[in-house]
Amino acid sequence: MQDAPEFQPYGLPHLTVIFLTIVLPFALAAIVQRTRSQRLEKVIIGVLSAVLLVNYIVYLLFIRSQGLVDWWQMLPMQMCDWGMVVVIVAMWTGSQRWFEVAYFWGIGGTLQAVLTPNLRFGFPDWRFISFFTSHCGIIISVVFLMLTRRYRPYPMSIVRVWLWSEFYFVVTLITDEMTGFNYGFVLHKPEAFSILSFLSDSRPLYLLQMHGVALLFFLGLYAPFAVVDLFRRGQSTGGSGEPPLSEIERVPR
Repeated sequence: MQDAPEFQPYGLPHLTVIFLTIVLPFALAAIVQRTRSQRLEKVIIGVLSAVLLVNYIVYLLFIRSQGLVDWWQMLPMQMCDWGMVVVIVAMWTGSQRWFEVAYFWGIGGTLQAVLTPNLRFGFPDWRFISFFTSHCGIIISVVFLMLTRRYRPYPMSIVRVWLWSEFYFVVTLITDEMTGFNYGFVLHKPEAFSILSFLSDSRPLYLLQMHGVALLFFLGLYAPFAVVDLFRRGQSTGGSGEPPLSEIERVPR
C-alpha cells in the first residue's frame, strides 16, 4: 500500500479518464441509434448498472478486508453513492423525475469529483480505478440517457431536485455528527483542492455558502436548456419577441 503511486491532477491517466467519460456515452448512444435496438439499449443499461454496483460492492469488501476503514466510514452517504442509486433507477424505470435528480446530482456533484478528485492514489492503484469507475460511470449513464431517450431538465426540475438535495443534506449532517466522518464534506472542506476550498472556514457560513454553490451549479446546468428554449421561441416569433403572423391573423377583428 505504501508503494501506491501518487495521484497527479491532469496527468496522462487523469486526462485519459476525462476523455473516455466524454466519448463513451456518445459512442454507446450512437450504436443504439444506429441499430435501433431496444434490446441492445437494455444490455448497455444492464452493463452500466452492473459495473456501478459491482465496483461499489467490491470496493467496500476490499477496503474492509484490508482493515483500511471502520464500518462507520463505509456508509452509503456520499453524494456519488446516492447518485449511483438514482441513475440506476432512472435507467431502468425510464422516469423523467428520477432522471432530473440523476442529472443534477450526477453532473453537478460527480463532475466536480472527476475534475478535482479528492484522491491520493494514482493509476494503476485499484483505488484510482474504483474511484473513477464509480464517478465516471454515473456521468456516462446520465449522458447516455439524455442522448438515447431525449431526457432533459425543466425549470421545475430545479425545485424538485433542490428539495431532494436538502433531504440528502439533513440526513448527511446527522450522519456526520454521529460518526465524525466527513460525508458530503459537510463537516469540513475536502483535503484536495476544489471549488469548496474557496469557501469560508467558519462552518455555519461554509454550509450556507455550500448551498449557494449548489444552487449556482443547478442554474448553470439548466442554463444551456434555457438558452435553447429562448432561441426556439425567438425563431417561432421571427426573432422579434412578437407572435408570428399566423397567430396575429387569428385574432378576431
